[in-house]
Amino acid sequence: MIVINALRILAVISRYQILTHAGEINVPLKIKVVGKLLELFFYPIGSFRKPRKNFGDRLARCFRKLGPIYIKLGQTLSTRPDLVGENVANELKYLQDQLPPFSGELAKNIISKSLKKSTDELFLSFDNAAVAAGSISQVHKAKLHDGTDVAVKVLRPNIYKKYNNDIKLLYSFARISNKLFKKIKRLKPVEVIELFETTMKQELNLKLEAAAASELADNFALDKEVYIPKPYWQYVTEEVLVIEWVDGISIYDTKKLVKAGLNPLEISKKIAIMFFNQAYRDGFFHADLHPGNIFVKDSGIIVLIDFGIMGRLKERDRLAVAEILAAFLSRDYKQVADIHIRVGYVPKKTDPYVFAQNCRAVCEPIIGLAIKDISIGKLLLQLFRITEEFGMETQSQLLLLQKTMVIVEGIGQSLNPNINMWELAEPWIKKWGAKNISPEAKILRVVKKMVTDFIEEHHRNNGGV
Repeated sequence: MIVINALRILAVISRYQILTHAGEINVPLKIKVVGKLLELFFYPIGSFRKPRKNFGDRLARCFRKLGPIYIKLGQTLSTRPDLVGENVANELKYLQDQLPPFSGELAKNIISKSLKKSTDELFLSFDNAAVAAGSISQVHKAKLHDGTDVAVKVLRPNIYKKYNNDIKLLYSFARISNKLFKKIKRLKPVEVIELFETTMKQELNLKLEAAAASELADNFALDKEVYIPKPYWQYVTEEVLVIEWVDGISIYDTKKLVKAGLNPLEISKKIAIMFFNQAYRDGFFHADLHPGNIFVKDSGIIVLIDFGIMGRLKERDRLAVAEILAAFLSRDYKQVADIHIRVGYVPKKTDPYVFAQNCRAVCEPIIGLAIKDISIGKLLLQLFRITEEFGMETQSQLLLLQKTMVIVEGIGQSLNPNINMWELAEPWIKKWGAKNISPEAKILRVVKKMVTDFIEEHHRNNGGV
C-alpha cells in the first residue's frame, strides 16, 4: 500500500512538473535529473513542454490533487517564504482545505458508534446537511434536548488510515532528502514534518481540540472582549466534538460589521490585543485564523472557533521574539544580532557586527517608514532571508507564530487598509515590554531563577525534606 501511495505521489508531482520547473527555487541538479526521469516515465507528453502556470499555482494544484494531508502540508509551507519563496508562499496561503461533505447519514453512524447512543437519543434535532466541510472533518448544527444549539464536529471516515500512510511517506522523503542533499539538511525537514505531525495529531483527536478550547477559555476568563465556545464534555470523543454554537458576523465581512454599528478600528485593536495576549502573555494561541474561524458578536465581542491547530511558545521564545521585534523597531541592529546569537537562532561563531550590518541593509527601508506603515509580515520575511544566509536552522516552534502574525496583520488590513494593528496595540506592547523585557524585568527573572535553583538544590541535598 505504501509503495502504491508513493508511486501515486510521484506521478502527481511529475504531472505538475514540480521538480523540474520550480520557479525561483534553486533546485539541485541531482533532483532535476531525478524529476526529468520521473516525468519521462509518468508524464512523457508533458516532459517536453514548459508549464503554462507559475510554480506556486502548480504546487497548490499538486497539493489539492494529492489530498487532505498534503493540503495541510501546503498550508504549513505557506509559513516558509525563506524555503519556497515569497511568491509561492503567497499562492499557498490561499490553499483551502474545503472538500465535498460526506452524507449526513454516515455522520450520524459515526456519532452513534462513537458516543454509544443514537442521534435521536443525543439530540432534539440534527441537521443532515453539513454547515462546513474540511479535509479532516465536517460540522453539523444540532440542538440538545434542553434546547441548546450546538455544533457537532465529526471526523471524516477512514481519515486515520490515510493520515498514517501519508505521514510515513513524508518522513521517508524528509530523511532521504537529509542524506542526499546537504543544503536541505539545515532546514530540518524531519523537524518540519514532526511539527506537521503534531498539529495533525491534534486535529485528528477531537478530545485535544476540546481541551484546547477549554484552556483558551480559562486564559481569557477575565477578558470580556473575547469569547470562546464551551465544549460539552459528555459528548466528546476522539471522533466527535459537540461544542456551543455561537452566531456572529465574519471578521472579514466589513460591510456587515459597519451595518451592525461596529467600529472596524475598535475591532482591529481588540484583535491585535487578543493575539498578543495569546502569544506573549499565555504562550498558547489559535494558529488557524482563516475567515470561517473568527466572528464578531453584535455587541462587539470577538469569538474564536475551530481549535484544531494551536501554537505553543516557551517563555524563552516569547521573550526572544518580542525583544527582536522591539530592537528592530528601535533600529538597534546590534541588539538584534546579539539576541539571535544568545538564544541560538544563529551559530555562536556568527560575527554580530556583520549580522547587524545585514539587518540594517534589508530592514532600514521598512523601519524608516512611519510606525503605521510598517508591515510586521515584511519585517519577518526580511529577517528570514538574513538568518538563512547566516545558517539559521529552522525553529519549528516559531513556524505557527510567524504564520499567525501575518494572518492577524491581514485581518487588520481587511477591516481597513489604513489601519496598522501593531500601532493600535502599542500601549499594550509597551506595558508588556516594561513588565517582561525591560532591564528591571530581566534582573528580576535572574533573581527568581537563582532563588528557585537554590531552593531546589537545598531540597535535593536534604533528601527532599
